[in-house]
Amino acid sequence: MACESCSTGKDGQPKGCKSNGTCGTDSCNKLTVFDWLANMSLPNGEAPFNWIEVRFKNGRKEYYKNTENLTLSIGDIVATQAANGHDIGMVTLTGELVRVQMKRKKIPQDGEVLKIYRKASQRDIDIWSDARDKEEPMKVRARQFAIDLKLHMKISDIEYQGDASKATFYYTAEERVDFRELIKVFAREFRTRIEMKQVGFRQEAARLGGIGSCGRELCCSTWLTDFRSVSTSAARYQQLSLNPQKLAGQCGKLKCCLNYELDTYLDALKAFPKTEVKLKTQKGTAVCQKTDIFKGHMWYAYEGEWMNWHKITTEQAQEIIALNKKNEPVGSLEEYAVDLLEDTKVEFENVVGQDSLTRFDQPKKPKRRRTNKNTNTPNAEAKDSGVATKPATKKPVRRKKPSNPNQNPNAKAKQNPNAKPNPNATTADGEAKPKPSRNSRSRNKRKPQNKQNPQNANANPNAKPKPNPNAKSKPKPRPKPNAKPNQKSNPNTNAEK
Repeated sequence: MACESCSTGKDGQPKGCKSNGTCGTDSCNKLTVFDWLANMSLPNGEAPFNWIEVRFKNGRKEYYKNTENLTLSIGDIVATQAANGHDIGMVTLTGELVRVQMKRKKIPQDGEVLKIYRKASQRDIDIWSDARDKEEPMKVRARQFAIDLKLHMKISDIEYQGDASKATFYYTAEERVDFRELIKVFAREFRTRIEMKQVGFRQEAARLGGIGSCGRELCCSTWLTDFRSVSTSAARYQQLSLNPQKLAGQCGKLKCCLNYELDTYLDALKAFPKTEVKLKTQKGTAVCQKTDIFKGHMWYAYEGEWMNWHKITTEQAQEIIALNKKNEPVGSLEEYAVDLLEDTKVEFENVVGQDSLTRFDQPKKPKRRRTNKNTNTPNAEAKDSGVATKPATKKPVRRKKPSNPNQNPNAKAKQNPNAKPNPNATTADGEAKPKPSRNSRSRNKRKPQNKQNPQNANANPNAKPKPNPNAKSKPKPRPKPNAKPNQKSNPNTNAEK
């Protein structure tokens, strides 16, 4: 909101005036005027201007004379003169700025003068607010009546007079409409005097308001009052695509903002040669394909080589045209386009790998296979030698498989009657020997064969080892057929022979 008292709350509603956008100080309404002369005092003996600007629904403004010399300020609700009865409106401007506005809108101070009766009482405000509440449901019913009568018109807005004695219907239509029967239906249904007023599509958008494609409020509902004609040539001069969906506004007509920068474009185009003029060179005739008004560049292509465009400046194009008029030869456009060649070399170098798609991915670690190694002996030897080693990891404990509940626990395992008894499986007493653990097996495998038993360290080293009855005897190697059994090879025998 524009004023300090109308700060918005959490739900977007104004806090100060409580009128949901219809500001009491008229600083956030449609077509508002800032009174920059409000804090300035008049010279001595100068009477203030006695005309008042009053605003009604949807930005409709009228000017009234303060014949009663009432003390009025911006935001006061007053009862004004009407053709029949009185109307209720809000004061939006007072003082010398009213004289400026009347002069700009060409409103004469002489002739028929409308007056301000009084400040509105509470009873006047209640009747006015009740009439305003009837307008929206009344508009829905009025549109349905027009559809039933098959009239090609659109009822856009309804405005009640302040004393609720008359209702004005604003409508738009492309052709002349005979609504005499419609007025009879309205008078019978709504029980009030009816007035029909046709407006244009731009005036309809200005009354209703809205948000434009630029994201701001419509210009016609905030500050624009004079509607100038807009043509498609304005879009051509600005090199805009002739897309009706993008060039049309809320009213369905061409946007008024197409005329805002048109004069600037027309001044810039004076330095450009006409696009219909062809450039004649020794290589061929070139035709204009594109222009850039901001940079002052033009693109030409040879006839028959439409895919290859050559960029030159407006000064170079004017120079070639002047040489063509004098019938002087011009080599080619490439001679002029060389000066405008841009270096497209990319200076960026991928040093750290910023453009890699996988720069944030973590590399997968290789999985190590677990080995059942005995870490007690190496750690003990490492402690004695003073070398730091990694702590021994605990080996996973194998869980026993759950027993079958249907199996008899007292049942003995079946024995094979043909199996031969194993002498190493039992002791001398006939008891079963315990199976060696995996660790003991690994220890036995790792023990070197030449390592002596500490208990037999004092034994005779020349003593022969006792034969193991359980050990299998190795087969003797077969003698070679040519070799004699007891003959020893003498290295000097060959030499003597």
